[in-house]
Amino acid sequence: MNILLVYPKYPDTFWSFRDALKFISKKAVNPPLGLITVSSILPESWHKKLVDMNIESLCKKDILWADYIFISAMNVQQESTLETIHRCKSLNKKIVGGGPLFTEQPEIFSMVDHLVLNEAELTLPEFLNDLAKGIPKRVYQSDAYAQLTDTPLPDNSLVKISKYNTMNIQFTRGCPFNCDFCDITALLGHEVRMKSTQQIINELEALYDIGWRNNVFFVDDNFIGNRKVLKSDLLPAVINWMEKRNYPFIFSTEASINLSDDNELMELMTRAGFSTVFIGIETTEVASLAECGKIQNINRDLIQSVHRIQENGLEVTGGFILGFDNDTPSIFQKQIDFIRESGIITAMVGLLNAPKKTRLYKRLKQEGRITNESSGNNTDFSLNFIPKMDRKELIEGYKNVIKGIYGGREYYKRVTDYLRRINPDKHIRMKLSLNHLMAFFRSFVKLGIFDVYRRQYWKLLFWTLFTQPRLVPLAITYSVYGFHFRKVFKDVL
Repeated sequence: MNILLVYPKYPDTFWSFRDALKFISKKAVNPPLGLITVSSILPESWHKKLVDMNIESLCKKDILWADYIFISAMNVQQESTLETIHRCKSLNKKIVGGGPLFTEQPEIFSMVDHLVLNEAELTLPEFLNDLAKGIPKRVYQSDAYAQLTDTPLPDNSLVKISKYNTMNIQFTRGCPFNCDFCDITALLGHEVRMKSTQQIINELEALYDIGWRNNVFFVDDNFIGNRKVLKSDLLPAVINWMEKRNYPFIFSTEASINLSDDNELMELMTRAGFSTVFIGIETTEVASLAECGKIQNINRDLIQSVHRIQENGLEVTGGFILGFDNDTPSIFQKQIDFIRESGIITAMVGLLNAPKKTRLYKRLKQEGRITNESSGNNTDFSLNFIPKMDRKELIEGYKNVIKGIYGGREYYKRVTDYLRRINPDKHIRMKLSLNHLMAFFRSFVKLGIFDVYRRQYWKLLFWTLFTQPRLVPLAITYSVYGFHFRKVFKDVL
């Protein structure tokens, strides 16, 4: 059979980095890990082709070539997903849908022939067996959770690696916490399920063998969900592998704030090649943290925790949320002050939204406060519920936070303060490639000549060059990020 795997287009969001990627001649941040893993579950004799609409167009000839079209997507890709489905159905093609978007909202995909929901390791083989017998059902779903030791090696042969900035890898699924606005536990459970260390080494080796020498993102929603296994098994093995291969990758991941309590774990992560970790800070308000069940962030000095992680050589990128029931108008300046003082450069501040499978959605539904379904993008100034704070005041306060952290002068000052404080000896330095050199020259032109904040750009560059010269690549990277953030929030700024 001919199988076309399609990944719909993302809108231009905070995390798309679309404007930043142009500096390094890349089309997208990450390839679709879910689809290339699905490819490895499909029969080896089948012909497969991947079209990631974030790096290339979906051509009519590709649709006509396919016997079945497999589509996977997240909530933020809903608009492109629906357009793709209509286009494929107009050419009388059979469609199989799976992944988070289809699992959360199967009712909106009446045109899809087969819904293979939840985790593909469990539901896809059942569909394939029925398909071989000529009796495929429309819906396949499971309340069970997959053992990741059964997950095959992703099919990297389908990926056009030159188009991406970062490759993906997954070690765990599930999260030990249960924040009420997050749908991870509803989709993947509380138990932290893991691949074996040998599986991860095999995946690293596979990326190395295809010639990848760049960033690798561990997509785990909480990489440190099982710290004991990380410290005793996985990280020592990764350190050993990286040393033998002369450190070909720079890793990033997501974790909870309690990472800051474990110096041994942070040291092992940096030794293994980790440079960046995303942490959900959410809010400075203890009442709001208690409201959403973010217990791991309570009873600690959050700024001190962030600084401790930074001092151990890991850059912290952070998530922040506005719109909790316990938020008051003072929260807006508090968010600005926290981001300034913590030195978090990449701070995603968004409005609270309630995805359909979350505890928050159920509570707000019972209270009659849900107005529509979540778009999956909480930085687009939309809410899908009636907030306790006056809606107009909340939106205006959110806009003021964006101005306070991504206005050009404020942003460059935060970058300078951060670079002044960190120890360059503890931070992993990128290996310069031709793309990086091109990015430097493009930044000189685009940010140093034509950008309205060119004076701040040159001030940062020369200050770094004369005081922290080893951090010049980081200074330029942050300058490019700032350009992207100003583009994303251009209507506000």
